[in-house]
Amino acid sequence: MSLPMLIFLEGLLFTALFGGLSWLRREGLSIQFAIEALLLTLIAGGLTALTSVPISPILFLIILYLVTMRVRLLVDMGTLIAQRGQFKQADGLYALAMRLWPDSASRLIVQVNQGVSCLQQGANDQAVAIFKDVLQKVGQGYLGVRYEAATHYNLAVAYRRKGMDAQAIAEFNAVLDTWPVSEYARRAKSALEQGRHKDKPPAAGQDKPSGT
Repeated sequence: MSLPMLIFLEGLLFTALFGGLSWLRREGLSIQFAIEALLLTLIAGGLTALTSVPISPILFLIILYLVTMRVRLLVDMGTLIAQRGQFKQADGLYALAMRLWPDSASRLIVQVNQGVSCLQQGANDQAVAIFKDVLQKVGQGYLGVRYEAATHYNLAVAYRRKGMDAQAIAEFNAVLDTWPVSEYARRAKSALEQGRHKDKPPAAGQDKPSGT
């Protein structure tokens, strides 16, 4: 197989694989992701075919991954930094991710993590506003089940910190309806059980936001 054909094949398989994973995660099929991946494939394959400069298939895959996954990579970096308490740096990475033309699913993922960061810093009102905005867009089909469950859980934590117990209970139950076998569901069940026995001290981690 010629090098240009190998580049084209890699690009097509990459697009199909990651596009399929997004569909399985219930994030929908991103037209923007497909366009970016195929455009890079055409450019790399065309350069290889029309010039004498060979492009390593491995290097091409790395570039393809870094470019198309840029927003999610920044979010993952921000989450790791936020876990160390470096919220200013994490918020800077989330803001940068928003400026790098995220697709609809990636934009919602950034918002979820921005909300978690607000919650970790005690900005409960701001966190509630962000999480409610994210959940209003669930019907558009771009928010995966993992992030929807995380949003409901963290919104419940924010409500409970604000003393809004009825709203918190509703959101904890929404976690169970969204993804009943997840870690978020386990924490939600524990929080609901603690709410039924208010004389018991909270278990470790019950009132902590959960990152994504």
